[in-house]
Amino acid sequence: MKRPFVVVVVLCFVAGGMAGKYSRQMNDPQLPEGDGGRKQEFRVAKLGQVWDKAVRMQMSPVRLSELHSDLKIQEKDELQWKKMKVEGLDETGDKEAQLRQNFNVILAKYGMDGKRDTRSPESNSLKDHETKEGDMFDDPRLDKLWNKAKNSGKFLQEELLSLKREFQHHKDKIHEYNIVMDTVSRTEEIHKNVISPLEGDVKEHAVHQKHTELKQKMRDLNQGFQRLRKISHEGFNEDSEFREPRVIELWESAKRSNLTEDELDSLKEELRHFETKVEKHSHYQEQLELSHQKLLHVEALGDTEHIKKNKDKYNSLSEKTREMGYKMKKHMQDLTNKISRQGLNHNEL
Repeated sequence: MKRPFVVVVVLCFVAGGMAGKYSRQMNDPQLPEGDGGRKQEFRVAKLGQVWDKAVRMQMSPVRLSELHSDLKIQEKDELQWKKMKVEGLDETGDKEAQLRQNFNVILAKYGMDGKRDTRSPESNSLKDHETKEGDMFDDPRLDKLWNKAKNSGKFLQEELLSLKREFQHHKDKIHEYNIVMDTVSRTEEIHKNVISPLEGDVKEHAVHQKHTELKQKMRDLNQGFQRLRKISHEGFNEDSEFREPRVIELWESAKRSNLTEDELDSLKEELRHFETKVEKHSHYQEQLELSHQKLLHVEALGDTEHIKKNKDKYNSLSEKTREMGYKMKKHMQDLTNKISRQGLNHNEL
């Protein structure tokens, strides 16, 4: 009579484990998890692991906010892909490969891929110049151009700050290009062994797409550098449409596409609204950094009441900055896709 009892106990234990695995608590990111009552930030497990690691690494608040936005966009794309897979779409695996590359880019961008990027931004080789005082952009061409512009006397203080943002943005774009190139190279290494001719054709097509994408990014970098050189020598044009580097980049890309005048006018108005959103987000990032510094100062003093007050303010600012960052990056993604898609449609006609 004892044996059936043991079987029942084991079955109950297994059922309990399965219930835990598939319970609402495990699948609903809004519900508390564990004894600490901490909420899950992400529904996709690997993204949650990346976020937890970033928190443990004690990244700066602004960097954490940027990472949070990138992971939220990645999560949205991954959940859409899972739905596509269930419906039998993405048979070639192109979407899955793109998602994998995007994830690897995020890891590398935030220094979480276990590698250290020692390359000079404009090349694939190790840095061939020593860092000197006045070097800000990890690239001799950018540093030389910046120092020349800074000391030219052609720019007002506000213009110099705008120019500095453009230089920083260009540096970031170079870094992103290097990361994408690295991930594409690693993907090619992984997929060298071809199982069948059909699979080989699919992979060759995917590789060709990646190289086309890299070539376009390189063209954009070259055009961006030419713009920086022109502004550094001639100063800002009074008729400049926009101030924010990301918006300027979108506008320049739109002008190079085959959009009609009416489409460009409509896009210009949308970009003005987007620029306001970018500026507002930048303001919140600055306030978040200041709030963090103040919190660290108050914590060092050990005043419990002030610590709680400042921590609440910091948490509120952090949440608002993340929310705005996600909306801004999603809007930029939509604008980029819109410009690329319309330009492609016109080219096909």
